[in-house]
Amino acid sequence: MDNVQFAKGLEGVIAAETTICKIDGENGKLYYYGYSIEDLAELSDFEEVSYLLLYEKLPTSAQLDEFRSNLRAGRNLAPQIVEMIRSFPEKAHPMELLQSVISYLSGYVEHKIDHSPSCNCRITLHQIAQISTVIAAWERLRKGKDFVAPRDDLSHGANFLYMIRGEKPEPYEGDIMDKCLTLHAEHGFNASTFTARVVASTLSTCYCSISAAIGSLYGSLHGGANERVMDMVDEIGSKENVKPWIENALSKKQKVMGMGHRVYKVKDPRSTIMEQFLVELSEKKGDSKYYDILKEVENEFRSKMEAKGKPIHPNVDFFSGAVYRLLGIPVVLFTPLFAAARVSGWLAHILEQRKDNRLYRPKGLYKGTEPKAFDPIDKR
Repeated sequence: MDNVQFAKGLEGVIAAETTICKIDGENGKLYYYGYSIEDLAELSDFEEVSYLLLYEKLPTSAQLDEFRSNLRAGRNLAPQIVEMIRSFPEKAHPMELLQSVISYLSGYVEHKIDHSPSCNCRITLHQIAQISTVIAAWERLRKGKDFVAPRDDLSHGANFLYMIRGEKPEPYEGDIMDKCLTLHAEHGFNASTFTARVVASTLSTCYCSISAAIGSLYGSLHGGANERVMDMVDEIGSKENVKPWIENALSKKQKVMGMGHRVYKVKDPRSTIMEQFLVELSEKKGDSKYYDILKEVENEFRSKMEAKGKPIHPNVDFFSGAVYRLLGIPVVLFTPLFAAARVSGWLAHILEQRKDNRLYRPKGLYKGTEPKAFDPIDKR
């Protein structure tokens, strides 16, 4: 193997240099181009964060106005794409639809495969602008409702809620939805982001890279954790049932969804912010059931794990599902919404990959048989 070290799943292997995202797992910190996730969630919005990820800097007022205008102008769907969504198999998952739509969408865009770092991602913005529209269209059409065209006077998050509801959300709802997208916009070399970079390294189009990333996110080990958190909450049913449920889960060595993270050794900073959103929504809607159950799960599980010397903390998925549910978003849309947010980060990595590109070509550790003779079929 030429002294090449083996690391299953590439764990701990540095595959590329990056300036996009810094994750400080020991101290629970997350930065996009040097800006803390706390500041971005409080002071910015998803459109400005998307600009930051694509252009590597915060925009001026004029730059942001132009970017917002271009992004919002690209939200609507071609009639052919709406028809594709309408005719998509009823039992198919919306992640399969998203992966298909991105590939289909590329046929409506003039692009070429070249070595340009800019690609065409900063120009068309179709992936960022239209993924949320596709999700909302699918949600309404599958229920026999009319497609609601996007508005250009609403934030990205508020517009999504408008498209699935058919009516303008409350300002605080739109603000929380938009900030949820910001929290999920980027997170280093996770599986889907690495997938996007591998495809980009072949100098394929950004559309192919995003389609591949969506396929990776659809996997049960990557996206969908917040769906399973809500399944857990529904199974527990009430705050009073938490302790016996946790004890039973631990006795069966069952995973407590939303607790623990592969990188963070303390509480995921996005989880702290998401918890604040859940508290606000619970108060405004007069419904604290989900928050009460989740806090009891967090406290009970952490207490038992710390007693064993294994401190485990909530990750971003722990509270996000409850936030989405209180915003009226069905569970089946949770992972597609992850894609609608993460697409900005994927595009940032595609652009970075193309700056100083090298085709990914890792080695495999061969564990098969030694060379052997081929037996004719009549002698096998």
